[in-house]
Amino acid sequence: MFKVLVSDPISDLGIQQLMDASDVTVDKKTGLSEDELIAIIGEYDGLLVRSQTTVTEKIIAAGTNLKVIGRAGVGVDNIKLEAATQHGIVVINAPDGNTITTCEHAFAMMMALARHIPQAYAKTISGVWDRKTFLGVELRGKTLGVLGMGRIGSEVAKRAKAFGMNILAFDPFLTADRAEKLEVKLASVDDIVRGADFITVHTPLTPETRHMISRPQFEVMKKGMRIVNCARGGVIDEMALVEAIDSGIVAGAAFDVFEKEPPQADHPFLSHPKIIVTPHLGASTVEAQENVAIDVSEQVLHILRNEPFINAVNIPPVAPSVMNKLQPYFTLGEKLGSFATQLTGGAIREIHVEYAGDLSDVDTQPLTRYIVKGVFTRHFGSDVNIVNSMHLAKTRDVNVVVTKASKTKGFTNLITVTLKAEPDEERLVAGTLLQGYGERIVQVNKFPVDIAPEGHQIVISHNDKPGIIGLVGTLLGQNDVNIASMQVGRKIVGGAAIMLLTVDKAVPQQVLVKLAGLPEINTAEEIVLV
Repeated sequence: MFKVLVSDPISDLGIQQLMDASDVTVDKKTGLSEDELIAIIGEYDGLLVRSQTTVTEKIIAAGTNLKVIGRAGVGVDNIKLEAATQHGIVVINAPDGNTITTCEHAFAMMMALARHIPQAYAKTISGVWDRKTFLGVELRGKTLGVLGMGRIGSEVAKRAKAFGMNILAFDPFLTADRAEKLEVKLASVDDIVRGADFITVHTPLTPETRHMISRPQFEVMKKGMRIVNCARGGVIDEMALVEAIDSGIVAGAAFDVFEKEPPQADHPFLSHPKIIVTPHLGASTVEAQENVAIDVSEQVLHILRNEPFINAVNIPPVAPSVMNKLQPYFTLGEKLGSFATQLTGGAIREIHVEYAGDLSDVDTQPLTRYIVKGVFTRHFGSDVNIVNSMHLAKTRDVNVVVTKASKTKGFTNLITVTLKAEPDEERLVAGTLLQGYGERIVQVNKFPVDIAPEGHQIVISHNDKPGIIGLVGTLLGQNDVNIASMQVGRKIVGGAAIMLLTVDKAVPQQVLVKLAGLPEINTAEEIVLV
């Protein structure tokens, strides 16, 4: 008989399947202090929490029988993940339970924005009957730009189509086939910024998405467009948005999230007559709270019964013999995935991983998860981890193919990551561990190289002509970019070649543009591996 402790207020409906299970006993004890939890947690196999309980290292250490900690929600900041992993405890959350709720809130905000509902309500109840000031616009026939076509963005697009809107959709993993299935038009961020009447944001906050809409984007927008953000604060530059509204570019905005929450009392959003705000209510419905509890309860049951499960946010248990062989390659695999992704411009539709040498004789599933995590991290940041990476690939229609070979082209072990993207793009990065040298990238596309996968790197595609190295070095020196190492790969003298430079700091975009404009140079891209 398994015992599960519910330490936060969760409705009986949400945990009904746990309470109905013949092999599980559920105890609900809320409001316990850390010491009180430590005193009793040792007798439980599972712990179910929301946001009130902080699951500390001491609580985890005292949970000698704990197999799973379930968070009825998305965020797991209140759970010490590293401690749980060290003790072999699986931590799961419920990322899908609030999809419809957040989608509906975003759509409600868009409609309120189009018809000035909060402003009209406030004036009406103040005793002023004003039918002239609040002239709105219809959604029908307007173009909606959806930035981020994951679960929530896709649901928003469905509802917008029902309202007769035209949908422009951007997502780094949105292929033409999937766009066709969703009945949306595949577009770039620039297409959306220039062409949309409404924009709604549904991306995670990463270094790449931070302020993805800022002053340069506002300068080229349609006059009178409107913006909704129910995703993450920081994706849209808040101060630049206020400027764009005040200058007449943007007609209005509706935000459920802020860069800093709660916002300061003098935040301009809170007093601006053309901005609607709510206090991060995207997931705040009765149904969503029950759905996340139902989802996490189901996975808790699977884990207790040793059945397949999803939505884990930490490392699942791996046999020690397998772990010892694979662990040295985890960081290398993640970097190979990240490197390949940063070389790829189109929407990725397939991740092909080949293991050669000794790695072909072992179960490489855990290592593949690291590689796929590396592929997705650039666009999804901390929202992707080594357990949910495969599930994320599946939901994005990205095919993951693994092959194995005994021969390694002269290396003891070789990992080759090939990304296939639209329309006909293919990028290959291969790496290995060299004794005495550590992690090395040994091939980029068709070119042999030898470089450590670390820090800031510049990848230059060029024609193999005399003087190019000097031109590159001079330009970088003039722009205060110091070269730490350089590798040139080529197949034939005078043909296509590749140059890999490790530099000491981030390279400004204008420097990359200048590099690409040098004679005989085709492309220049920065790769960041941290």
